[in-house]
Amino acid sequence: MQTKRTFPKVNIYSDGGADPNPGKGGFGVIMTYKKHRKEFYQGYKLTTNNRMELMGVIFGLEQLKRPSIVTVYTDSKYVADGINEGWAEKWRARNWYRTRKEKAINPDLWEKLLELISMQESVAFKWIKGHDGHTENERCDELASIAINSDNLLDDDGYEPPIETGEPQQSSQSHNKSKVLKEGDECRKCNTPVIKKLPKRKPLKPNQTYYFEYYLLCPKCNTIYMVEDAKRFVNQTNSLFS
Repeated sequence: MQTKRTFPKVNIYSDGGADPNPGKGGFGVIMTYKKHRKEFYQGYKLTTNNRMELMGVIFGLEQLKRPSIVTVYTDSKYVADGINEGWAEKWRARNWYRTRKEKAINPDLWEKLLELISMQESVAFKWIKGHDGHTENERCDELASIAINSDNLLDDDGYEPPIETGEPQQSSQSHNKSKVLKEGDECRKCNTPVIKKLPKRKPLKPNQTYYFEYYLLCPKCNTIYMVEDAKRFVNQTNSLFS
């Protein structure tokens, strides 16, 4: 007689954020199974709120050593609705496009999350209101803050920062600000001198005709400026990096 298989019932509580957004980020995770309880956290140099919310859940699921019945508690509507409403699966079916022209955001993390969910017996996502006295959620928020302020910050390799052109915004508050063109120019948002940074090496994308050899970064507010002097045109038949 075949014995019915039983699966562990695991709770994952997760919270994450970035300060500013985008900026330094971190997540906090609590996992419980019967009387067992573990806490985790990790910080990143430059990321976003939503990426940290996703990474927290992903990290928790990655800790499971065998298929389980999992309940995920998150105060992120973005994460909970992305799974419960079937958005992520629809985006994946459309090759990570939300519409015909609009790309889905954070496809690398959504794809990883869907993969991890498929490895479990079941995963249920429950949304809880943040900063509302929920014990585990409040603790996860504390862990995320610890992560953001820690010295062990990692690179979020999948994050692609929004591009600033370096052109001054036409408004009553910024019409006197100069373009950001070179290292040492002042950031248009906080007036901190920008620094030159080298991007991570990546292969060419289809139909890509140029790349930026470097970008300018504000070390205070993490605003990124892509400037014409850094633009390099390439031969489409060759890889960007050997």
